[in-house]
Amino acid sequence: MDYLRHAKGAVVVVVATAACHGVMSGGYAGARDAAAGSDAGAFSGGIEFLLTTLASWVLMPVLLWVGMNLVGETDNAALIVICGLVWLGVSGYFIDDIDRSGGHIPIPALVAYVLLGAVLAGVGSGEESD
Repeated sequence: MDYLRHAKGAVVVVVATAACHGVMSGGYAGARDAAAGSDAGAFSGGIEFLLTTLASWVLMPVLLWVGMNLVGETDNAALIVICGLVWLGVSGYFIDDIDRSGGHIPIPALVAYVLLGAVLAGVGSGEESD
């Protein structure tokens, strides 16, 4: 078992999660501001909200891929695909929590997500067993 690879994966997942969570928090604040300053009705700020959500969902697998390559690890398909899909679910499930002013995904959910990423970082380490 390559513990260093798991540790690198955990660090990459933490950084990617912080970045995507920051994108969502900032983007949703902008959407709230757009809605508050508009007379468009119920859908004001909706485009900003949708674009922010999509940006976070696209950004997560990209950041995981770039991060793992920067730390010198290859063969990261399981980490990128599974954590990308789980991010879609986690951020979607807690979207109302993130959308509140000062809100965030609950810490236990973030810890579970990082632990999943750390475990998945060890899958496909590129080492062949005889």
